[in-house]
Amino acid sequence: MADNEMQKEDLNIEEDTVDTDTIETDVEQSIEETTDAVEETEEEATDGEEPEDGEEPAEKKGFFGKKKEKKDKKDEQIEELTDRLKRTMAEFENFRKRTDKEKEQMFEVGAKSVIEKILLTVDNFERGLKAVSEEEKNTPFVEGMDMVYKQLISSLEEIGVKQIEAVGKEFDPNIHNAVMHEENEELGENVVSEELQKGYLYRDNVVRYSMVKVAN
Repeated sequence: MADNEMQKEDLNIEEDTVDTDTIETDVEQSIEETTDAVEETEEEATDGEEPEDGEEPAEKKGFFGKKKEKKDKKDEQIEELTDRLKRTMAEFENFRKRTDKEKEQMFEVGAKSVIEKILLTVDNFERGLKAVSEEEKNTPFVEGMDMVYKQLISSLEEIGVKQIEAVGKEFDPNIHNAVMHEENEELGENVVSEELQKGYLYRDNVVRYSMVKVAN
């Protein structure tokens, strides 16, 4: 009796077993039918609205049309953010260049100020060495002063300071400061005959003009 009931229960289970293949087929068929119905609805909605020459066809207003519209809004946001980022980067690059230029100008002004003060010391070295007599030139003190002077000039040259050529050169108001004139038949017109104070350049910019005497 128990065996018969077990067999009946087994039969009931087999009868109630779900056929998954059949369900998948039914779902796929339902999706296809729904898609066809949506497409037919969209065609009916846009039926009779043919675009004129040169115009873009009207967007569909169905389900897929709304999805496309949302995608377009995202694309617009991406383009807007990209454009904003590019403009911000360009503004930052301009700010960086402007700041670097201002820093360089400030450094140039500071460097020139320091160089001008050092040149006063150079002038004193040159005056002192020029006043040394022939008998004193070979003394340790004078030789030591001359070594310090040469080292100072070498250090200035290493940072970009160089002396302006003057004597025998044509007068140039951009680098020379004429304080005297003389008649000299041996020199040509507008030629520097004597340098009263040396002038210097720093990175091709005048730190101090040469004080000169100009012939003729």
